[in-house]
Amino acid sequence: MTVTDRSHELINTAAQAAADKLAHDIVAYDVSDVLSITDAFLLASAPNDRQVKAIVDEIEERLSKELGAKPVRREGDREARWVLLDYVDIVVHVQHSEERVFYALERLWKDCPEVELPEEAKATRGKAEEHAKLRAAEEAAELDGDWR
Repeated sequence: MTVTDRSHELINTAAQAAADKLAHDIVAYDVSDVLSITDAFLLASAPNDRQVKAIVDEIEERLSKELGAKPVRREGDREARWVLLDYVDIVVHVQHSEERVFYALERLWKDCPEVELPEEAKATRGKAEEHAKLRAAEEAAELDGDWR
């Protein structure tokens, strides 16, 4: 089995919406051969809870407006650390960067083929690591300043 045209359309629209809201490390996996419940997973992350929520809201709005799709289930909204949107054909996971590293969903699905994404979404790869290094440097500079 492979990702259906409908699933591909949903994945691309959701990935573009996530990229437009500056999500990090957007990736999609074709899980149709290993799961019977959905065709694909889309993963994205953000460095803070507010941005996770903004990404989720944008994905929901775009899929609804452009493709008439509404999630059958939405979980994790209250904490905004890991929000799951279930569209049956696809499942979207938007995680806080810390949860993304801790749960490492990529490891679970690494044997599944990646779904081709729009260029803007592919350009987000490595952004979480870049952001983490920048934050570490800022925190080190702050600590250094405190010691003087």
